[in-house]
Amino acid sequence: MLVRDVMNPEPIACQATDAVSDAVKILKKSDISGMPVLEGERLVGVVSESDLLKLLSAEEEGGLWLPSPLEILEIPIRDLIRWERLQAGAEEVGMIRVSEVMTKNVFTVRPEDTIEDAASIMIRQRINRLPVLEDDKLVGIVTRGDIIAGLGGGMGASEVEED
Repeated sequence: MLVRDVMNPEPIACQATDAVSDAVKILKKSDISGMPVLEGERLVGVVSESDLLKLLSAEEEGGLWLPSPLEILEIPIRDLIRWERLQAGAEEVGMIRVSEVMTKNVFTVRPEDTIEDAASIMIRQRINRLPVLEDDKLVGIVTRGDIIAGLGGGMGASEVEED
């Protein structure tokens, strides 16, 4: 079976110049965990939930602090300043451009590649999706769920949840 048989021929993508907040909205609205990033029509990266979560990692100096649910319930007055910094930091994170957080080293497949080849790349590289390129143009995307649906035969690719 070929990638063209299981890929989504209408991939959802964003532009490298989009704000992270816009990319998050697209992911949420489309119920997907990652998408190709384009400059015009040229593929330049992939952005995933993982890439976005890295923005929220707390570091010793200046990192964004995410309180636990218990901390939210028990925030002492002295920590209100820290809470205000969290809110301001979240707004700043949303303004970062997708090009600053995306994965730039993108693995791709062609429509005529086999799903075995695509699955092998996904497993080796620990990735969940592969942009499909034909003549350097994005013509689709194939996910783990698409491949599993293709192997199952009966289910449509959109019926299998992708992680």
